[in-house]
Amino acid sequence: MPLKKLIFKPGVNRDQTNYAGEGGWWESNKIRFLSGFPQKLGGWAKASVTSYLGVCRSLFNWIPAAGYNFLALGTSSKIYVESGGTLHDITPLRATYTGASVPQDTDNCFTTALGSTTVTVTINSHGAVDGDYVVFSGATAVGGVPATSLNDVQFLISNVTANTFTITVDTAATSAATGGGTGITAFFYIPSGFSTAASGVGWGAPPWGGFGTTPTTGWGIASATAVSIPIRIVYFASRYNVTADETDLLFNIRNGAIYYWDTDTSFAVAPAVTPTNAIALTGTSIPDQVGQILFDPKSGILMAFGATAYGGGSATYDPLLVRWASQDNYTNWDRATPVTSTAGFLTIQTGSNILRAVANLDETLVFTEQSVTSVQFVGGTDVFSQKLISNEISLIGPNAVISKNNVFYWMGTDKFLSYNGRVEPLPCTLRQHVFENINWAQTEQFFAASNERFYEVWWFYCSATSNTIDKYVIFNYAEDIWYYGDCTDSMSRTAWSDSPLRQYPQAASEDDSYLYSHEYGTDAGELPMTSYITSNNVDLDPDGNKFMLVRRLIPDVSFVGSATGSTPSVDFTLSPRNFPGAAYMTTNAEGQDFSRTVTRSSGTTVSVEQYTEQVFIRARARQIGVSIGSSELGVNWQLGAPRLDMREDGTRG
Repeated sequence: MPLKKLIFKPGVNRDQTNYAGEGGWWESNKIRFLSGFPQKLGGWAKASVTSYLGVCRSLFNWIPAAGYNFLALGTSSKIYVESGGTLHDITPLRATYTGASVPQDTDNCFTTALGSTTVTVTINSHGAVDGDYVVFSGATAVGGVPATSLNDVQFLISNVTANTFTITVDTAATSAATGGGTGITAFFYIPSGFSTAASGVGWGAPPWGGFGTTPTTGWGIASATAVSIPIRIVYFASRYNVTADETDLLFNIRNGAIYYWDTDTSFAVAPAVTPTNAIALTGTSIPDQVGQILFDPKSGILMAFGATAYGGGSATYDPLLVRWASQDNYTNWDRATPVTSTAGFLTIQTGSNILRAVANLDETLVFTEQSVTSVQFVGGTDVFSQKLISNEISLIGPNAVISKNNVFYWMGTDKFLSYNGRVEPLPCTLRQHVFENINWAQTEQFFAASNERFYEVWWFYCSATSNTIDKYVIFNYAEDIWYYGDCTDSMSRTAWSDSPLRQYPQAASEDDSYLYSHEYGTDAGELPMTSYITSNNVDLDPDGNKFMLVRRLIPDVSFVGSATGSTPSVDFTLSPRNFPGAAYMTTNAEGQDFSRTVTRSSGTTVSVEQYTEQVFIRARARQIGVSIGSSELGVNWQLGAPRLDMREDGTRG
């Protein structure tokens, strides 16, 4: 009987019907294409031994002069530095109150209740809000709660009023009492932010006390006025400090102050002992509110995109203002002395708010809600210049843009785009599939990532029915193709780092708040990974008139990279039907139902191992779809060119 070689066009196309896309691929999950052929994605494994608090939206890898390989994490609650798999908290402190300071007064501030682990803390005008964190030192036992349960422990703050809040200790009180001594110091961390977008109107919009260094709250706004509160995003940068002979970490929380962490490899960050957390840059010329910081790669100048105007104090925040520090000193933003400072500013001319700035080797693209502008270092008295690239461009979220190999890629509100000297839409075979299934209330969560080893740009996003990231789509810029999948199998990611300083890409998980190394092994952590790809339907003849009878499958699958000692296998599913609108049929010589829920709703499924030469099957229909996939531990596979033994079987039906 004749054999038909099955070689499909690379990439997945959902912008055509299944039948019209004959010769291509229709569905995919946890796969990629390499040299035109589909294979399973690499696995992932935990990269950190400790978890983090909050939802991580930012990762930044750098190596200080001391030679340590650090990864900074910015979450909705904390700032961390990862080293050797351990996360170290370097979150800045907002305030420190000690003893009978006025008006706070921390003396005897703890009140216990019999049998309860909830302790009420009374500190006048403490300034905290629900979700903030505090550490105490110098406390003595109270109500049967030992001093060790109160000191040097990071507590989550809840049930906030103007002068009180509650914490939860690890030992239940044996009596109702008020006390704790007169030597108590309370260290309050900067406020936590939101992990998902929040909204409301006027008086009822959260939070009561605001967030960040400049509170944003519904309080005091007319009750009919809509209030939208964005998620917390942290922007990192690093720069060599000649004076300290070290590479400092700088960061800002969106619309907040600029902070720096003076590299401390001992990580002596217990604030109750010696506060060595990140601290704010201070000075009369430094903007006290910044949308985003970024070091210009050509000049090494620290820039702020969105900033308070010169003058500080009560100066107004301008969301289109771009300011920069002097070239030789990122703490000098004083433009009044041009002989000794190159600090300056410019204002983006189109739009109402800078959403994001992203740099490559030659320029920085600045996105507003409707435009993209190129900002370039030109030196001289101007220092920087700007050029409007397009005033009809959208960016779906501040983290949905990335620069790779001097090309910018981003996700707009209705298409994917790129910039390499000019803005161009990226032809996408999954455009409808992605943009017609989006949660538009959570677009700030969407983010772009790269996997340079495989020439890929990824976008993670929330589908229409999800408030958290549950989908991804991949553009392979080497082969100019697209494929997609979902974030099941514990692959819900919120931030990604593809740094050349580390062996594997690393990502932050929303499932369990750990860091993971990707392209590591074959499995989804300790669980099997379900991966599959399904073809469009194929006919025996060009017009789809003839029936075919399929008798035999001759597989062509590579299992290179599978776990040592495993017996890897994949499942082939043949799904026959007679009409494009008909359901798939199960036709098997033994009359068994071999349904494969991860792909087709029904079909003939056969298992193929490394040395399987051929598999006998029986399926009859006008058209047939082919799926390949695996869901076992230790399996890695790549599809080659399998063949089907098929012949004409009449035209009845």
